[in-house]
Amino acid sequence: MDVRLAVASRREVRDYADRPIPEDEVQRILEAGRISGSSKNRQPWRFYVVEDPDVRDRVAGSVYAPDNVRGAPLAIAIAVSGKGPTSFDAGRAAQNIMLAAWNDGIGACPNGVADAEAMRTVLGLAEGESVVTVLSLGYPAHPREADRRSPEEWIARADRKPLEEIVEHR
Repeated sequence: MDVRLAVASRREVRDYADRPIPEDEVQRILEAGRISGSSKNRQPWRFYVVEDPDVRDRVAGSVYAPDNVRGAPLAIAIAVSGKGPTSFDAGRAAQNIMLAAWNDGIGACPNGVADAEAMRTVLGLAEGESVVTVLSLGYPAHPREADRRSPEEWIARADRKPLEEIVEHR
């Protein structure tokens, strides 16, 4: 898929088909996160693939929209540790994961952490480690074909502020 088309057409997916993601796809998705750039190449992230149903339910209970995680065939918690722009680095990894998934027709949604301490306990995080986001991923229940529109058409349909409202030249 063309990168511009992937960026323009990717939307949050919260309703997933009852279809597992093949292991080779999961590995490609995780690899996309792993190879993300990071400040001073520190790679401050750790990816927790949440497979155990009990753990998944408890992770879901620690995010703002639990059904996103409960209904997805794949959930990945991205944790960071250390100093520096770790949240920015985690965001880069998350975006790579979501774009790699979308390239293969897999939808995703980032989920904010509502209870950081519960999340820490559920995942057994190391000292100084915290979850930045939990990505829920799966094939969309209502498939979307990225190439049914041009990037310009996807952009026009996006509910986003106009550039002139958010960009200032100094």
